[in-house]
Amino acid sequence: MITQISKLAVGRVDFYAMVDTVRDKKSMQFIVVKDFSGKIQLFVDKEKYPEVAETFLHLVPGATVKVSGELVKSEYVKMGGQEVLVDAVEVTSHAEPNPIADDSTIDYRLNYRWIDLRTEKNLLLFKVQTAFVNAMREFLVEKEFVEIHSPKLIATASESGSEVFEVKYFDTKAYLAQSPQFYKQMAMAGGLGRIFECGPVFRAEKSHSRKHATEFTGFDLEFSNIESVEDVMVMEEELLAYALKVVNEKYGEQIKEVFGVEVITPTVPFPRIKLADLYKELEARYGYTCPVEEQDDLTTEAEKLCEKFTKEKYGHEFVFVTDFGARKRAFYHMRKDGIPQGYDLIWKGVEITTGAQREHRFDILLQQAQEKGLDKDVEFYLQFFKYGCPPHGGFGLGIDRITMNLLELANIKESMFLFRGPDRLTP
Repeated sequence: MITQISKLAVGRVDFYAMVDTVRDKKSMQFIVVKDFSGKIQLFVDKEKYPEVAETFLHLVPGATVKVSGELVKSEYVKMGGQEVLVDAVEVTSHAEPNPIADDSTIDYRLNYRWIDLRTEKNLLLFKVQTAFVNAMREFLVEKEFVEIHSPKLIATASESGSEVFEVKYFDTKAYLAQSPQFYKQMAMAGGLGRIFECGPVFRAEKSHSRKHATEFTGFDLEFSNIESVEDVMVMEEELLAYALKVVNEKYGEQIKEVFGVEVITPTVPFPRIKLADLYKELEARYGYTCPVEEQDDLTTEAEKLCEKFTKEKYGHEFVFVTDFGARKRAFYHMRKDGIPQGYDLIWKGVEITTGAQREHRFDILLQQAQEKGLDKDVEFYLQFFKYGCPPHGGFGLGIDRITMNLLELANIKESMFLFRGPDRLTP
């Protein structure tokens, strides 16, 4: 790795790298090469090593090489005060000119995603994403959570009968799981107590919004023996505060430099507001009136206004919205006085989580499934609760949407290794 080379003071080095830029002068060449760890400058004396100079002269950015030479210090080199005096080079692969221009759209860039990924910006993005997910794992493992890996091929359409992909499965049909929800709750009935999962999620939604994808990476957790949905909210706010603190400490300065975003480590507790009270605030402050028929759910416009409202009222980036109507909430959310015991967490005007205390009592769960006409579809799931199940709750996060929000990207397409949407299945 180039970072290992740069830690040396001086000496003989041999390493692999990708060509970034070539500057050809009359008697010398300056080449910048890179790998995933960093960049370093090369110097070629054209009179002394004409074959080396000729080789570099015919290489374009993207070509890969094995370089041999002497690492020296130089006060004239801005890139770490070091350069390599190259005396031999071996071309390990040639490259054609880059088809991506500076003004190429994200959809065009995705056609050549493997080239688009080579930028410093994208490399930092995935380092940040890795640190964020790893921090969440650390936090949960410390609290005695165990990681599970639930199946993504399922026999019954999960949660509802819609928004699922149907696939041929030998002589029958199966579905791609739109959530690990049922299996998370099976783990609670199975006595695992505290679990989390990080894996693919599939949604058959023909949506072209900036925050939707047909396949994304979900980070879900569930835990038992809770008193109320408040326990779930406390777990999530502490988890996110810890993960953002880790990211800020490790990459905060780089994020500010490359993305122009200041990472804020949030204070806990996060603000909480009931949905009805939120609509009153939005009307009083910004003149937004929610249609009567939609007042039991959070509209897209209200979600966006939450960013401004939360900063103004609470001086915070996050807000938990609670007390939704039962119409749009899942049948497995526990209800008290008819109100689902769940929430949406809004960050920077984007919903990043739906969480809840789950209904764990078989008879009530069956009744709520029947209300939505799902009792036959979820018959296998209802079996989990016939043999005893502790009170429990949990939530799920979309890793790609979290990354989009954290770095304030224009579209979720930019925060995913490979985007999948209604019109994209390649590369």
